[in-house]
Amino acid sequence: MHCPFCHAEKESLKVIDSRTCEAGRAIRRRRQCLQCRKRFTTYERIEDQLKLTVIKKDGRREPWDRSKILHGLERACFKRPVREEDLLRICDEVEDESAKAHDREVPVAAVGQLVQEKLRRLDQVAYVRFASVYKQFKTLEELVNEAHAVIDAQRYEDPEQGKLFLDGSPASRLHRDSAGS
Repeated sequence: MHCPFCHAEKESLKVIDSRTCEAGRAIRRRRQCLQCRKRFTTYERIEDQLKLTVIKKDGRREPWDRSKILHGLERACFKRPVREEDLLRICDEVEDESAKAHDREVPVAAVGQLVQEKLRRLDQVAYVRFASVYKQFKTLEELVNEAHAVIDAQRYEDPEQGKLFLDGSPASRLHRDSAGS
């Protein structure tokens, strides 16, 4: 290893901080070069023996590349209040779930579906951005329909949201009565 700035050798690098990341499967190290004084981050990971291959829409096969998922998430979340840790967590979860659900080859559609599900729960605007590229909407109506679907799904997932629409209804009275007992 060497400094990415001045190319000083390993002996000139000092570890400032170490912590686990990627659900305990990697170690993140902050390093400082003693020659140029600049800081940088390195990651130490166990090399997986079994690598996934992604089957593209046109039938080509490519090695799994988590940086492509992260890049797509970053583009969808551009100027959105989403933490980098959340994006890295999504990458980890998608990779783990893909490896568990598929032996060695995973269709790109399955990867995209997992990313969409997780992104929809994280940030709705970022989800619609990602879906508009992934699903290749051809009309504005398709985009608007997808946005309505996200709004509707949130109403069902968020129990507090439903209370806005139940006031005065028999279901609302039933909810208040059961909460009081």
